[in-house]
Amino acid sequence: MDFTGKVVLITGASSGIGAATAKHFTKLGAQVVMTGRNADSLKKCGAECVGKQKPLLLLADVTKQEDNARVIEETIGKFDKLDVLVNNAGRGVFGSIETTSLDQLDDMLNINLKGAYHLTMLAVPHLIKSKGNIVNVSSITGLKPFPNSLAYCISKAALDQFTKVIALELAPKKVRVNSVNPAVIATDFQNREGMSPTRYAAFVKHSETTHALGRIGQPREVAEAIAFLAADSASFITGTILAVDGGRTIMGPI
Repeated sequence: MDFTGKVVLITGASSGIGAATAKHFTKLGAQVVMTGRNADSLKKCGAECVGKQKPLLLLADVTKQEDNARVIEETIGKFDKLDVLVNNAGRGVFGSIETTSLDQLDDMLNINLKGAYHLTMLAVPHLIKSKGNIVNVSSITGLKPFPNSLAYCISKAALDQFTKVIALELAPKKVRVNSVNPAVIATDFQNREGMSPTRYAAFVKHSETTHALGRIGQPREVAEAIAFLAADSASFITGTILAVDGGRTIMGPI
């Protein structure tokens, strides 16, 4: 798989799946544009990307419209094109219908859906020119309901529908749109949701029994799935919601 000459924009690239995706695309020869909100983490991850060209690092928050506009402007200003958009930035929150506030729901929708929506709006004219593609990073919570994750599940289900609708809308213009939907991946995602180290260790142990392959996934495995969908070899794939889940969605108990 070779992305030499391709410009790939990845949001939320300073940690977890985003960082692994940036490293993978760089190794495959792409000119990678990495965005994130933490300058130190972004710089550290950028330094770890080894390939033909060093990534362009842009400090940005996808919930801020002015940041999204600047990211597209700087990307096109430097490279004069955009081939792949990876909408990866996101976060989660615990809570049920009895405990989740409207503010928490707004926060989930703002970062997990509206951020991707706005950046995609700005990127589409350039993707049409390059006949490029979009890969959205969703979650199996968009495919399967989980208690105590109400707002997060809603936001990811909406992102999946966003993927399908714009895949239909952009197909006549030769722009493909797909999604990856990971299950539990070894990142700091759960810790940022507020899990203590002890609770996270128990969560990982339990997850070994709820994933058919008997383990949780690694960020690299999701990054490779993203690159597969973005590659020219996947030119007949659009509107696909690809579960990268170790068989989690086919398992019964939660």
